[in-house]
Amino acid sequence: MGWEPVRLAVPRTSGRADDSLVHSSLARLIASGSAESRGELVRATGLSRSTVHSHLDALITAGVVVERGPVGSGGRGRPAHRLAIAPRAGVVLAADVGVHSTRLAVADLGQDVLAEREVELEIAVGPERSLDVLTDHLRKLLVDAGMPLEKVKALVMGLPGPVDSRMGMPVRPPIMPGWDGFPVGDAMAARFACTAAVDNDVNLMALGEARALPAEESPLLFLKVGTGIGGGIVSAGGELHRGSDGAAGDIGHIRVPGADDVVCQCGNVGCVEAVASADAVLRALRTEDGGPRNVEDLAQLLRDGDATAVRQVRTAAATIGEVVAMLVHFYNPKRIVLGGLITATGDDLLAGIRSVVYRRALPLATRHLSLANSTLGRSAGLAGAVVAGIENVLSADGIRGLLREKP
Repeated sequence: MGWEPVRLAVPRTSGRADDSLVHSSLARLIASGSAESRGELVRATGLSRSTVHSHLDALITAGVVVERGPVGSGGRGRPAHRLAIAPRAGVVLAADVGVHSTRLAVADLGQDVLAEREVELEIAVGPERSLDVLTDHLRKLLVDAGMPLEKVKALVMGLPGPVDSRMGMPVRPPIMPGWDGFPVGDAMAARFACTAAVDNDVNLMALGEARALPAEESPLLFLKVGTGIGGGIVSAGGELHRGSDGAAGDIGHIRVPGADDVVCQCGNVGCVEAVASADAVLRALRTEDGGPRNVEDLAQLLRDGDATAVRQVRTAAATIGEVVAMLVHFYNPKRIVLGGLITATGDDLLAGIRSVVYRRALPLATRHLSLANSTLGRSAGLAGAVVAGIENVLSADGIRGLLREKP
């Protein structure tokens, strides 16, 4: 259950760094597994041994960090003790909300997933009822994890539509009726008495994937092909690029030629989402006698090698590939990652997109480019949400609150 710990962003420190910034850096290095001992923290931060020791002792005294068994064996002198984020320091809640189902997780600040489940959540019923159901599931998950409500330090939620992450609310989401402008972040923060962040679901997938890969694999572009088509952009420094209003990466509404008769849910015509998403493939496969009802049915047809389904997916891949080739020139990513259920059932979509991109994009933009399916698969969104939550709790501001709590 869960995934291996991934990299956390670590603030730069110097000899004159603010105490909270040093505490944040030390805690994040420990939480991501990048440093397990005092000596490794000294090397990773570039700070003096005395500075690291004094700030680390403060974290240990406050019950944020604990020392466990020795690191390694043999050698002379006193063995170094393995450092870890204390389980009592708190947990984060992660919710990767989909159109019909949602994945939830409770993780401690050391990235150990304590409980995880997939639940049914129909977002079409509107935000109030949906958030009531979501709150109930999250509280049950806390019980499964053996964690009281007061241990929740942050909640991060991904939604399948455009999101103003600063305000914590969806902005005219085409497939989420009634959610426009609803204060999701404020509502969930009040229910769990913690900080709450809301983001586009593909942004969180991109963040999780980028942090699970080596740092040199960014800049990264994550493409989710499902009910719609969405994109998430991660910079070379491993940070999400949302744009000024949170609309960066909303590639599903790029217009493709030759599809002026196809109306998109956004109200425009010819959007790549309306032409080449999993929903578009499903519409093409349905007949008067029936056909696949949902993405799961489509995935099963692909696993069975259904020739008509495979042909439709390859056609969609060619259309998506043309859009991706344009994005390669615009953003010049090091890696493009594909996510979504149909990407996990075979390589038809990946191969089709890859062939168009390498044929259409110029060599300078593709000589170091790699295209691959997601390494985290369906856990990418949860991993990104957990990363975002932990970085919030272990930020310079968040760490002050942890240090004020009594161990």
